[in-house]
Amino acid sequence: MALTLHEAFVPNAIQILGGMRGIIDKAQSHCRDNGIADSELIEAKLHDDMWSLPWHVRACWTHSGFAINLYQEGYFSPDLTDIPGDWDAMRAMVDDAVSQLEAVTPEFLEEISDKTIGFELGGKRLLEMTGQNFLLGFNQHHFFFHATTFYDILRHKGVALGKRDFTGIPRILGA
Repeated sequence: MALTLHEAFVPNAIQILGGMRGIIDKAQSHCRDNGIADSELIEAKLHDDMWSLPWHVRACWTHSGFAINLYQEGYFSPDLTDIPGDWDAMRAMVDDAVSQLEAVTPEFLEEISDKTIGFELGGKRLLEMTGQNFLLGFNQHHFFFHATTFYDILRHKGVALGKRDFTGIPRILGA
């Protein structure tokens, strides 16, 4: 049986976003339980030239449901204008990404699989790929990079996290 684009991306992204939501809860509890200002984690970066924590939440939102919704227009352009400023805003953005993904149908992704999708930045079309290649060879990689970096920042700052926190709840047979 062939794997559909929907099966290859949507459930995995939803699973990781579920993990991110739990990580946000743990990070906020870590601050409260240890007398740490929320800003110490929210403004944290792995390196000075990298994004802080909320930017990675926005990037995961951007490279999941938002990106797929733009495919019908024939392009993708990252939207990094609404950066969440606190834990609740991060949760809301993760929840919105999940809602957008839950609305994506397998039929829609199959329809756009061979469609040309352009990557636009600063009003310029920089490259083009098929919908399938854009989803699996561009957005998926960026999504997982930013989800991993989100986890790594918090782990580096001492939040007690493990692999199961990152992966979220797996799709188990019979569950």
